[in-house]
Amino acid sequence: MQQHPKNILEKFWGFPDFKNSQEDIISAVLDGQDVLALLPTGGGKSLCYQVPALAREGICIVVSPLIALIRNQVDTLKKLGIKAIALTGGISFDEVNNLLDNCLYGNYKFLYLSPERLQQELVQERIRQMNVNLIAIDEAHCISQWGNDFRPAYLECHILKELAPNVPMIALTATATEMVVKDICNNLHLEQPLVVKDSFSRNNITFNVYWEEDKKYRLKELCAQTNTSSIVYVRSRKMTMELAYYLSQQGHTATFFHGGISKKDKDTRLNQWLENKVKIMVATNAFGMGIDKPDVGLVVHYQIPDSMENYFQEAGRAGRDGKPANAALITNPTDEAQVRKQFLGVLPDVDFLKLLYRKLANYFQIPFGEGSGETFQLPFNSFCETYKLNTTLTYNGLRLLDQNSVISLTEAFSQRTSIRMIASKHQIFDYLEKNRASATIVQTILRTYGGIFDFDTKINPLLISRKANTSENEVIAVLEKMEKDEIIEYHAQHSDLEITFLVPREDERTINIFAKKIKQIQQVKKDNVESMLTYIKDSKQCRSRHILKYFGEASKENCGKCDVCLQKNPINNDIIKIIEQDILQILMVRKESSRELIKLLTYKESSIILALQRLLEERRISVNSINQYEIIKK
Repeated sequence: MQQHPKNILEKFWGFPDFKNSQEDIISAVLDGQDVLALLPTGGGKSLCYQVPALAREGICIVVSPLIALIRNQVDTLKKLGIKAIALTGGISFDEVNNLLDNCLYGNYKFLYLSPERLQQELVQERIRQMNVNLIAIDEAHCISQWGNDFRPAYLECHILKELAPNVPMIALTATATEMVVKDICNNLHLEQPLVVKDSFSRNNITFNVYWEEDKKYRLKELCAQTNTSSIVYVRSRKMTMELAYYLSQQGHTATFFHGGISKKDKDTRLNQWLENKVKIMVATNAFGMGIDKPDVGLVVHYQIPDSMENYFQEAGRAGRDGKPANAALITNPTDEAQVRKQFLGVLPDVDFLKLLYRKLANYFQIPFGEGSGETFQLPFNSFCETYKLNTTLTYNGLRLLDQNSVISLTEAFSQRTSIRMIASKHQIFDYLEKNRASATIVQTILRTYGGIFDFDTKINPLLISRKANTSENEVIAVLEKMEKDEIIEYHAQHSDLEITFLVPREDERTINIFAKKIKQIQQVKKDNVESMLTYIKDSKQCRSRHILKYFGEASKENCGKCDVCLQKNPINNDIIKIIEQDILQILMVRKESSRELIKLLTYKESSIILALQRLLEERRISVNSINQYEIIKK
């Protein structure tokens, strides 16, 4: 007998009512209809499949892209007393077999798995035997090549329609343009789906863009103004460590998180932050998905994201408790060039793909018309060095060849050479005194990679060799000697990746088949970056309205609290005059910088800056060589 959804909601989650479109979505699923749910971050996507799955007999199959996300969901369900299983990596065949048996005979309600797991014959066969009541595809934008997080394995999710026929499917995402929506529906074979889109408006979040030459100062001030948990997003692992250290030096409790630290360290740092033992988490975009911490009061983007979708999703991790929160982006004029270089400068075009494919075939001496089904070990750095190819551009090119079924690419590339300094800094200094020939290479490593004394750090020997003006073999020889001398722990990756050629070699014709699609995808990525830059530079439109417009939602009301709205508000001249007098009184006693004046005065920062500008224009004050304001004596 089917349980009423509201009873389930209150029993397990303690909520008396659904919010926004949750009830409509759940009703459609229970009626056997396919659904595509477009809900903003914090919009309660998980409940849209968890509640109907609990309302009926049988098990719900959930496909999710990240192990961390899967584990978080399963742990949460278990704490609620709901039986759930996760099929993640690193599990033996026998264990997978036993877990699938539990799904068949153990009265489990949820089976979470990655799209890669779904491709295994054993998994497919067991799903056929299960009493499946619902199929849920989480983060469904991963199925679209027009989306930001395309996962080729997601393209096979439609097989669930064959494995569990006549079972409704719900696809869920927080970010999807019209093009992505169409792609999701087509690729998943959704049958006349109900497409539901809730408002992306987050009225409790204030969106601000800060233009600062000294970005660290602004970051410090924002963190000081926030008493609750905070997240600071950056684009590099090195930057996570630098900013965490900087904030710690400023009196904040801060830690860092990125994909290169061990699982143990990840769990430790995450728990410290979740339990409020650490206030600030400085992280790459590897952090956050699936982590539900309601009391995040501040999310800072210290560097420009690659798309509005990613920006909004990450910023949306603030204020999930409904309380006022801030989403700040700190930038300066030099960031634009950097973001273009980082995101657009490494996009392989059709000509590069043709060159890369030809070089690959030549490298492995594959004759024209042959090669299909042949597998090779590719030493990535050596290959790039042989043909003078940019490593990032080349790897992105290989991924595109993989996504378009020209080659099959293993994941071994991510297992780069890693080292950890086990000797103290003093011991290393003594070591270099005795081994002067190694000094340049070691110093290059120390300058290039932060945190190398604290944990295993992935390094690129080719990059080090170029910086140190030596050969890659010499770098490896130095590393091997340092390991022997017990200065470092050293884990070498001798074979970077494995490539299987899937089609006979036909050079340009091979690439021409999907050339148009490549051009379209590259254009989408360029448009994404340009949209992000347009948002940052927009000084006329309310930040919230700009975001909503991007996602196809019209809004006539300004938020009244973002940096753009505050600039538009009429200035109260009387208040500015009072601030001017207060500034002059302070400067009569001593010279002060703008930062110190902002600390000393209780007015809004923007009003203080305006008062200073007026005093400068009226030549009542001046700025000295160390950026302090002083009264002009007449």
